[in-house]
Amino acid sequence: MKILLYPLVFCSILFFSCDNSSGKRDTSYLTESVGAINGLQVVISNTLWNDSVGEKIREYFAAPADGLPQIEPIFSISQIQPENFSDFARTYRTFLYVDLGKEDTVKVKKDSYAKPQIGAFITATSEDKLIELIEANQENIINTFKSFEIKERQRRTNISLLKVDSLKERFGISLNIPSAYRVASACDDFYWIRKDLKSNGSTNLLIYEVPLNVIGQDSSIIGDIIKVRDTIGSGYLPVEDDDLFVTEEAFAPYLFTTEVGGKFAYETKGTWEVKDNFMAGPFLNYAIKDEESGRYLIIEGFTHAPSMEKRDLQFELESIIKSTKFE
Repeated sequence: MKILLYPLVFCSILFFSCDNSSGKRDTSYLTESVGAINGLQVVISNTLWNDSVGEKIREYFAAPADGLPQIEPIFSISQIQPENFSDFARTYRTFLYVDLGKEDTVKVKKDSYAKPQIGAFITATSEDKLIELIEANQENIINTFKSFEIKERQRRTNISLLKVDSLKERFGISLNIPSAYRVASACDDFYWIRKDLKSNGSTNLLIYEVPLNVIGQDSSIIGDIIKVRDTIGSGYLPVEDDDLFVTEEAFAPYLFTTEVGGKFAYETKGTWEVKDNFMAGPFLNYAIKDEESGRYLIIEGFTHAPSMEKRDLQFELESIIKSTKFE
């Protein structure tokens, strides 16, 4: 199996010029922002949008999301011209403003026209310079947007939460889980929490732990993580006809490093399948290194939603996992 290992990319905004350096702004007068999770409004002239600048924006900001069985963009983009960017149009929660001007600048601002809101402003003296700035800053801007969307997804989740006190008793953690979920199965060493979708399917969370020495280092990391998840999935998840819930071999998983609950973690994105049963979907697995307890805490989210787009379903699971707190 081909292994793709990606280093951790921390969200950095050191190169951005922000508008709150003089202290806290009064944002009480701002209206509430609008927009779907992972939606992005691009403010740019039709001339630039239909030329190489627009192509470069789409290349990065509409790139395929990692770990999904079908192609879905990381952001759902809508374009609007600068002269129409006023009144209600300015209340979109996440936007990218690209235009020609008298200087070359990249700025990220919070709550410019509504709240909560984040906008990236890229201005340059030529089209070539715009492309250069987009290429140089897209990774940090995308990470900033994603972090902002995670917080928004978590804010919406916190409106109505599922209470699972036993997670603290068993694993020493708390998770902010929407009340639409339920505990499907729980035993001393394994929890399965799921939400049934209105259409056929479900989103799912698995929680368990393994000793630190089960996951090795360097080239063995992803192989060890897959071996663990395949063993747990095949052993604990009920599947018809004794088939096995395992990692799809045809799609190489993506491996990143990150932090969850203030602890180092391996993040693996890939596709699961039920052997010989034509069932498959995306999974998002976090192996959180808890050295104090001598374990890796494993929290995985996976979706079974035939004929549905899965990006936002997986994104909700990611936001839940990233709410983990060690008690």
